[in-house]
Amino acid sequence: MLVANRLIARLAQQQQYIRLSRPSVSGRLVRVVGLTLEAIGCSAAIGQSCDVETAQGTLLAEVVGFSGDRIYLMPKDDVSGVVPGARVTPVLHDKGVPLTMDLLGRVIDGAGTPLDGKGPIVTTTYASNRKVPINPLQRQPIKVPLDVGVRSINSVLTVGKGQRMGLFAGSGVGKSVLLGMMTRGTAADVIVVGLVGERGREVKEFIDEILGEEGRARAVVVAAPADVSPVMRLKGCETAVQIAEYFREQGLDVLLLIDSITRYAQAQREIALAIGEPPATKGYPPSVFAKLPALVERAGNGAVGKGSITGFYTVLSEGDDLQDPIADASRAILDGHIVLSRKLADSGHFPAVDLEQSISRVMPAVTSMEHQLMARQLKQLYASFQQSKDLISIGAYVKGSDPLLDKAVAMMPAINRFLQQGMKDVVAYDDSLMALTQLLPQPAQAKVG
Repeated sequence: MLVANRLIARLAQQQQYIRLSRPSVSGRLVRVVGLTLEAIGCSAAIGQSCDVETAQGTLLAEVVGFSGDRIYLMPKDDVSGVVPGARVTPVLHDKGVPLTMDLLGRVIDGAGTPLDGKGPIVTTTYASNRKVPINPLQRQPIKVPLDVGVRSINSVLTVGKGQRMGLFAGSGVGKSVLLGMMTRGTAADVIVVGLVGERGREVKEFIDEILGEEGRARAVVVAAPADVSPVMRLKGCETAVQIAEYFREQGLDVLLLIDSITRYAQAQREIALAIGEPPATKGYPPSVFAKLPALVERAGNGAVGKGSITGFYTVLSEGDDLQDPIADASRAILDGHIVLSRKLADSGHFPAVDLEQSISRVMPAVTSMEHQLMARQLKQLYASFQQSKDLISIGAYVKGSDPLLDKAVAMMPAINRFLQQGMKDVVAYDDSLMALTQLLPQPAQAKVG
C-alpha cells in the first residue's frame, strides 16, 4: 500500500511538472532592469529556458524566479536588441548537456556546446535537470589514497579517492599551475575541469600550456569565462559536476577541478540580488550558502560498483582573507583544505603550499601510522622554524635553547627542496613516500610517536 501511494504521488508530481512546462500562450516582456527580464502571460517552471524575441532574432534566457503572474528571467546571452513587449516563449525541448565518453578531449561551455571547433557531440544521453542525491549510507567509504603527482600533497596532505578538498589562495599565487600539475600527475581515469569566471586568456593558456596534449586527452574542460552571464557561470560549475557524475556511474575514478567556487557563489549572488533576495553576510544572500553544499555533496564516492569523484575546489580569498564568508562556508563543508601562501610564492617557493594552515581530514583513513608520524614530524619542524623565523633572521635566537628548533634550522634547506617541485615535474605517490622517508631518519619517527 505504501509503495502504491508513493508511485501515485510521484506520477502526480510528474503530471504537475508537465502541466507547468507546457505554455498555454506566449507571454510578453514588460520590464528590463540591468540583466533581469520580467515577463507576464506565460507559464514556465524555475530553471526552464525561454526564447525572447529581439531586433536581431531571439535571446535565450532562464527562469530564475516569479512574483504573482510575473516571471523573472536571466539571459544566457547578450541583452542587446531587446525591445518592450517582446514575445517570450518557453522552450519545451531543451535536451541539456550531452553525456558520452566522446566528451574526453573536448572543450564545451556551460550549456554543453562545443568551443573547440571539433564538431558537434553526438549522443542519445543527456543530463537531467533533476539532481538525485546519493543516500549517504550507500556511499563507499574513503579508504584508498589518490596519487595527484605533487610531492608535498602526496606525502604530507594525502588525498583519498572520493575526498573533497579546497584550494584556498589569493590571486596570482599559483592556483591554476597547481591544478595543471595535478592533471598531469594524477592516477585518476578521467579529469573534469570547470573554469568558471576566469579571464578568457587564462582559459586558453590552461588548455594549451598547463593541461597540454597529454592531459587533455583524458580530460573534459567546461569553460564559462568572466564575460558570460551569471547564469552561464552557474551552469559551468553544474555542468562540470554533471559530467563527472556520468563518468562515476561508468565505474571510473574522476578528478574534478573547479576553478573557482568563489565565482560560482558570486554568480548566484548577482542573480539573487537582481530578483530581490535580501543580502545576508557581506552582500551574499542565503541562497548562496544553500547552493554551496548542494554542489559539493554531489562529489565523493558512489555506491558499490560505481566509481569516485575526487574534487578540488579553488576558493579565491579576497585580499588573502581566509575568513571571507565563502572561504569560511567552504572550509566547513569540505574534507580538508590546502592554503597557498603569498609570502612563499613571492619568495619563489612553488607550489606555495602552507603546511601550517593546510590539512587533509581523511589522511588518517588512507595512510599507515608510520606515514602519519613522518608527516606530523615534518609539519612540526616546518611550523617551529616559521614561528621563530623573525628571531633567527635578526640573530636573536640562541642555539641550544630549543632542540626541535635547532633541528628545524639544520634541516630547513632540505625541507624546502622536498616541498618545492617544478611545474612540469610529476612525482608519483610511492616516490613521494620514499623521499619523505629519506628526509626524516627512522630514529626521529619513534620520538614523534
